[in-house]
Amino acid sequence: MRQSRRIESLGSAGLVRTQGMGADEIDLRSDAWVVWGSITAFFLLSLLPWRLMPMAPDLLMLVVVFWAVHEPRRVGMFTGFVLGLLIDVHDAGPLGQYALTYVLACYGAVVLQRRLLRFNLWRQALHMVPVFVLARVVTVALSALVSGTWPGWAWLIGLALVCALWVPIGWLLLLPGNRLASMSASTE
Repeated sequence: MRQSRRIESLGSAGLVRTQGMGADEIDLRSDAWVVWGSITAFFLLSLLPWRLMPMAPDLLMLVVVFWAVHEPRRVGMFTGFVLGLLIDVHDAGPLGQYALTYVLACYGAVVLQRRLLRFNLWRQALHMVPVFVLARVVTVALSALVSGTWPGWAWLIGLALVCALWVPIGWLLLLPGNRLASMSASTE
C-alpha cells in the first residue's frame, strides 16, 4: 500500500518511472547468503581448468559485477580486487591482471548503478557491454605490453559470452529474492 501511494505520487508529478525486475526498491534486497553463496560458487567454478581457455567467459567477473550493481552495500570494488588477486594467484600469471579487470568492471558498474536499476536485465546487459569491453581491453593491452606478445582475439568471444550470460545468470541470481518478495506481498 505504501508503494502504491509512492508510485501514484510519482505519476501525479508527471514523472515516468520504468520498471525493472524489482531491483530498484530498497525493500527487495537479496539475502546475504544468496549474494555470498553465489560468489563463492562461481569462484569455485572459476578454479576449474576450463576457464583457462582463451574464449571461456569470466563468470566470476560477471557475478561480482552483477552484485555490485544490485547489492552495492555488500559487494564493491574491494570484493572485486580481492577475488581478482585470488584468481591471479591461482593462474600463476601476472599478479594484478584479473584484479585490475575486476576493479575496472566494478567501477563501471558503480558509476552506472543508479541508471542500470531502472532497466530490465536485457537493457542492463546492453549497458554493461562497454564496461566489460573497456575493463578487459585495458588489461589485455597491459599484459601484451608487459609480456611482449599479443594474446590474439579469442578473448573477445569470452567477453561476448559474458555479456550474453548477464540475462540468464542475473535472472537466476534474482530468483530467490523475487520469490520471497512475491510471498511477502501476498501476505500483506
